[in-house]
Amino acid sequence: MEEEDFQFKKYTNVFNFFISNKQLFVELCVVFIFVGMTLWGSYLLHTPRNFPTKRIIHIEQGSSLTEISRALEKESVITSPFVFKTIAHFLEKDTKAQAGDYFFDEPLSVFEITKRITHGNFNLVLVKITILEGSTVAEIATLFEAKFSEFNKTHFLEIAKGSEGYLFPDTYLFLPNITEKQVFEELRKNFDEKIITLQEEINVSEQTLENIVIMASLVEKEAWKEKDRKLISGVLWNRINIGMPLQVDASFLYINGKNTYTLTYDDLKIDSPYNTYKHKGLPVGPICNPSLSALKAAVLPSESDNLFYLADKSGNTYYALDFEGHKKNRRLYLD
Repeated sequence: MEEEDFQFKKYTNVFNFFISNKQLFVELCVVFIFVGMTLWGSYLLHTPRNFPTKRIIHIEQGSSLTEISRALEKESVITSPFVFKTIAHFLEKDTKAQAGDYFFDEPLSVFEITKRITHGNFNLVLVKITILEGSTVAEIATLFEAKFSEFNKTHFLEIAKGSEGYLFPDTYLFLPNITEKQVFEELRKNFDEKIITLQEEINVSEQTLENIVIMASLVEKEAWKEKDRKLISGVLWNRINIGMPLQVDASFLYINGKNTYTLTYDDLKIDSPYNTYKHKGLPVGPICNPSLSALKAAVLPSESDNLFYLADKSGNTYYALDFEGHKKNRRLYLD
């Protein structure tokens, strides 16, 4: 009981102290209230930890301020719909937010978020992206998926099915909210515009556009240097003209991802329509998306009687009229 009496007297003394010092008591209450309100306010104003950086947030046309605030809270853009609406009313007499797609490349405060949405600052800055010459459709899809957060690789591959060779490799500028269909249409449009510049030559060549694109894709992957493109194209057309298999190693990059230095004899027996060792003539389709330079080489090959070529590990290409000359080049530059 003595311990309980001691505790009771201690609390009584503290209470009596505050009663006798009312001003101090009031001041402490004010401090506690201020600290509490500050902490609570800080929580309401702070940027959510899982803020949707590098994402696009869509605001539907005709949405009310309340609907917008709830949507932003759901997307972790803001913490408090109440604070957002209060700031919106303070910033603008007319609190109608601007509908559309908003891109956030970094976390922002609720003040900055509110100002952007009430002023329609979408921040849709054009994004630069370069598709390398010789990229496949699958590689293009992977590139865009890594660059654009809303881009769906699977959907793009569905749209671009059967378009290998016809999506032009180039440097492009796209908005962050670009769709898979828009990307496909832009790349295909660029190809159509480029191929028009070669239309007369294609007509004279008596080759179909499909054959030209297939040949260009082979040249793109086979030629290490620009000066060799037309020469290699000439060799491959010579082989086709005499019914000789193309025996292009680069086609295996498309079949199983192997190059000249990793191919085995078993690989050469793979029953694929892209296997130019097993099947004569051009493969059934392009093995990549060729550049304008490769397309030109396919249309305007260098004329020669060469039927063989090989490249050393430094990228130098050597040509031969027949197999004996080819074997000699192998001994001199590869073995």
